[in-house]
Amino acid sequence: MPTLDGNCRMCWTPSLLSLPPACLPLEGMAAARTSLGRVLPGSSILFLCDMQERFRHSIVYFPQIVSVAARMLRVARLLQVPALLTEQYPQGLGPTVPELGAEGLQPVSKTCFSMVPTLQRELDSRPQLQSVLLCGIEAQVCILHTTLDLLERGLQVHIVVDACSSRSQVDRLTALARMRQSGAFLSTSEGLIMQLVRDAAHPKFREIQKIIKEPVPDSGLLGLFQGQNPLF
Repeated sequence: MPTLDGNCRMCWTPSLLSLPPACLPLEGMAAARTSLGRVLPGSSILFLCDMQERFRHSIVYFPQIVSVAARMLRVARLLQVPALLTEQYPQGLGPTVPELGAEGLQPVSKTCFSMVPTLQRELDSRPQLQSVLLCGIEAQVCILHTTLDLLERGLQVHIVVDACSSRSQVDRLTALARMRQSGAFLSTSEGLIMQLVRDAAHPKFREIQKIIKEPVPDSGLLGLFQGQNPLF
């Protein structure tokens, strides 16, 4: 029978969940760190999903969602975080809306709901990748499918909640809850931006500060913090 150590009384237990930090093996400590959901520019990528012309009048809070996604793209460019852009069946749903500011990004056409099969080669070419920041539509379809595929690959997924929407608030909020249940992190654009910057001494901080000082449009999520949504 294992003996108890005075400095580490739980070292005999087979469960890592009950081990004090000093007793964790190195791989256990690494797993604990990655589960915190930290976001670093050198190991992150921004996914921009299907913000196209035909969705302009059917997605709730569409202009606000695109505005916030554009904000994320501006910051990604300043911090040299790569960005990938998809379009769902552009022959029928039209091109990416110009207000996203995605000039210079080559949109990748897809029919699959998930972005992952189309972007498989890009993902495989980035062995350092740990985190995907995800913006776009629709939350219960392409965003959800993409999230599940990325999680299955072992990547952390950060849903930019003020940059994702659906045709209905019910689908939108239920999808956010569903993705969180599966292991995705939910965050606001500003929360993720400040995680990426990390330090007011960052050489790009003043430029990013100007961006975050711009008013953020209400994207219809205030009800979550007023006791109106039982899903969170």
